[in-house]
Amino acid sequence: MSRASGRGGVRGILTTVAATVALVALTACGSLPTSGPVNAGKPIPDTDSNGSVVFLPDGPSKDATPQQIVEGFIAAGSGPSDNWGTAREFLTPEVKSTWNPRAGVTVYRPGERTLRQVAEGEYTLSVTPAATIDATGELTVSGDSGDISLSFTLAQQQDGQWRITQAPDGIVLDRSRFEAVYASYSLQFFDPTWTYLVPDQRWFPTQYAATSIAEALVDGGPSAWLEGSVSTAFVDGARLAQVAVPVRSNVASVSLQPGARSLGRDVLDRMQTQLQTSLAPVADQVDMLVDEQPLTASAVSVRSTRIDSRPLVRTAEAFGFASGASGSSIEEIPGLSDALLPISALDIEVNADRTEAAVRDTAGAVSTVGSDGAVTRLDTRPALIAPSIDPHGYVWSVPENAPGAVLAFGTDGTKADVKDAWPAAAQITAQRVSRDGTRVAAVVRDGERSVLWVAGILRDRDGAPTGLGAIRVLGVLPGPATALTWIDGSTLAAVTVDQGDQYLYTQEVGGFGATQRTPDAATTVAGGVQSGGLRLRDANGQLYAQQGSTNWQNIAAGIVVLAIQQGSPR
Repeated sequence: MSRASGRGGVRGILTTVAATVALVALTACGSLPTSGPVNAGKPIPDTDSNGSVVFLPDGPSKDATPQQIVEGFIAAGSGPSDNWGTAREFLTPEVKSTWNPRAGVTVYRPGERTLRQVAEGEYTLSVTPAATIDATGELTVSGDSGDISLSFTLAQQQDGQWRITQAPDGIVLDRSRFEAVYASYSLQFFDPTWTYLVPDQRWFPTQYAATSIAEALVDGGPSAWLEGSVSTAFVDGARLAQVAVPVRSNVASVSLQPGARSLGRDVLDRMQTQLQTSLAPVADQVDMLVDEQPLTASAVSVRSTRIDSRPLVRTAEAFGFASGASGSSIEEIPGLSDALLPISALDIEVNADRTEAAVRDTAGAVSTVGSDGAVTRLDTRPALIAPSIDPHGYVWSVPENAPGAVLAFGTDGTKADVKDAWPAAAQITAQRVSRDGTRVAAVVRDGERSVLWVAGILRDRDGAPTGLGAIRVLGVLPGPATALTWIDGSTLAAVTVDQGDQYLYTQEVGGFGATQRTPDAATTVAGGVQSGGLRLRDANGQLYAQQGSTNWQNIAAGIVVLAIQQGSPR
């Protein structure tokens, strides 16, 4: 048993106070309506919700019209209490027992839906989807896909009340309501070497988050696109003994099958690590139990993917970490700074140990530069894009007009052909390997669109890349991208152009994307220690730091290259 960092209680107290005021206001009303349109109720606290706000939507009112019944049923999707018990009240007894609200969620943009009657007792709901969430909690952004239609059938019951006799599984919510009912949680898996934790973002109702997280982690597994790229300590015979994870006094109790007793201490420690980090947003401590008796386990030490908060830059005179009010002070990296200075570099990416750098020079060639001064030219194909270096020391390189021709060069000079790389892409403008080495992201041209893709990296036992897993489309960019970086383990940022204006496009892997304006002529973006810590370099050598979510501050000049950091030394 071990503790993660604690959660603040102020927000929960304020939420409870606000909800209590709303409840008092309701009790002051003379009476409540018993007819008319059915709408989602006000949020009030629920004792099983770990301090978060939950919605208690209204059930069907007496003599409601068929359209009001359908509207009420849709609105009741905001109330997951009692397995969406209120929504089931709008269904006939036969359908009530078979309808599956956990099949998924259709998230639509507020105001972009239409409900129309197509025949007596038959209605069609048309929505413009912003995203869909499947039964495992995995979110897929809909991009520029068209409207979808959902059909509902109703019949008048013996008591004269209309009820739904046919409804699609899953629920439908507008984005604002969805983000009030659901939240994103990162299931944590290991890389194949058990060195790093790798986040796999899912979306679950906040009311039952602990149970949903544990069920997806212990009884499920990584998303399909990550299969073969990550590892999990959970095995058959040590799954959940009961699909319920109570959280009392900020301690989550996870009951496992008896087979967990026979597992080695290293396996149990890794299980504890995955559970503790995955459940950290909802619990301060996690107890693994078998027959109500605790298992002895402690979280293992994993390597962090955090980077230095200072920008890593090349100026005319030096290479290193910029500091000081104007960025004029450079702290050099022993060995590597001197080795990089003679190189006329366009792009530099430095490995986590700061002993090797992948470089694209002004001639367009890709090389690796070591802290011992060794320079090895790896790739001289024409039109190469900026290279990326992974934790195993492989340098990834690909020509802009041949997205499928990805090569990975090892430190010993070996060359690995990365199979199944970016199929159907016509062009690739940026490619970056994640700091944990399990995923690679790219900006490609798919038809007439510029899209952001990500895929899991498949490797052999020696860590050499052998291919890519299934491609996951993260989002459609406003226009072509000129730069790409990992902000952290689950967020990407790209510099993109839309009608002549430059924007920073940020995208959660498994979440939503957002755009903001950037300074003109930005050439490179580098991740910071958080989403607000990004750095931008423009074509004139000006360096900018992100201030808040919308502003950029000029912090230095004379920057020849803004380098990418792939982590920090142990």
